[in-house]
Amino acid sequence: MNPASVAIVGAAGSCGRQLAVAILERRMLPQAGRLQLVGHRGGISEHELHGLRADLRDAFADHAPTIELVYEPEGVDADIVVMLAGATIPTDAHATADRLQLARTNLGVFTQYAQALARRPGPPPTVLVQSNPVELGVAVFARAIGRHRVVGVGAHSDSMRFCRELADSHGVDRSDVTAFVLGQHGDHLVPVWSGVRIEGLDPSAVDAAIAADRSDRDLTDLPAEIVGYRAELLALVADSRVHEAFTRVAELPPDLRAALKPFLVHFTAGHTTEIVTAHAVAEVLAVALDGRSEVLSLQVELDGEFHDLHGVAAAPVMFGRQGWLDVVDPDLAEDELALLRTAVEQISIANASVLPQP
Repeated sequence: MNPASVAIVGAAGSCGRQLAVAILERRMLPQAGRLQLVGHRGGISEHELHGLRADLRDAFADHAPTIELVYEPEGVDADIVVMLAGATIPTDAHATADRLQLARTNLGVFTQYAQALARRPGPPPTVLVQSNPVELGVAVFARAIGRHRVVGVGAHSDSMRFCRELADSHGVDRSDVTAFVLGQHGDHLVPVWSGVRIEGLDPSAVDAAIAADRSDRDLTDLPAEIVGYRAELLALVADSRVHEAFTRVAELPPDLRAALKPFLVHFTAGHTTEIVTAHAVAEVLAVALDGRSEVLSLQVELDGEFHDLHGVAAAPVMFGRQGWLDVVDPDLAEDELALLRTAVEQISIANASVLPQP
């Protein structure tokens, strides 16, 4: 097998830079491998990639792989491609976040690279999508190169956040918590409460802890709760009451904190949630590069193999170097499955509003 190669599309962006550093700092690629930093010709992206490569070489000269600069989609020939390029919603809390316009803007970027990868000779690469809307990106790349080669990493970052909030609530390390978030990387995320496991607590204690966390809330109300609390929190941020916003979100249950804190970070840190975004991608990328398989919550194109669902949604899948294989059914509770079905429906509606008919 040839030495591993990874391409970061959007390497000059804040998330792309963080991922490049993580790959080299963790020595995820051997010296015989290749890291492609992908941007576009003209303007700031082209200039910044030269500086980024020089900076990375200075920092990691003792063990860095070959670092290449790529400015055209046709030049991407790595066997794992990470999609981090595209627009993001504004970081101004006073501005209106138009997700439909974001989808229309990024559709062009997704399509350009997906078509270029489809024209490549030989087997298609494995593609990790972390640009938003994640589900739209997965749909576009899955159409072009095959659905089993494409995953979205948004659900893994959501699962990381959910585990952390549960850990904070119960005074344990995040590594002691097992929990998945399925559905959409957005308002229709699905926290799988029935699958939460906390190391050191017997099942009855976990059940009691979950009951306290959920506070008799109905899971079907979660999307509306997310929308309502987000408006409340962003109003505080827009009024420069950032401390109050973070204090308020800390009072909410773990699933709402996991869904809402990223918005506070986005609107207060000056740019998107770059650190956790890159970290989530690095964790998924490490599974592929290590040649192992692991069950992860990832956005994939389903074709009936999971509760007869069709369309893009996050599901627990067995993921490895060649993409995802099987869906691992976690035996969802009725309310979780109902919310997941709603999520698939909403994602399908959103994608259909911008995707050309096949």
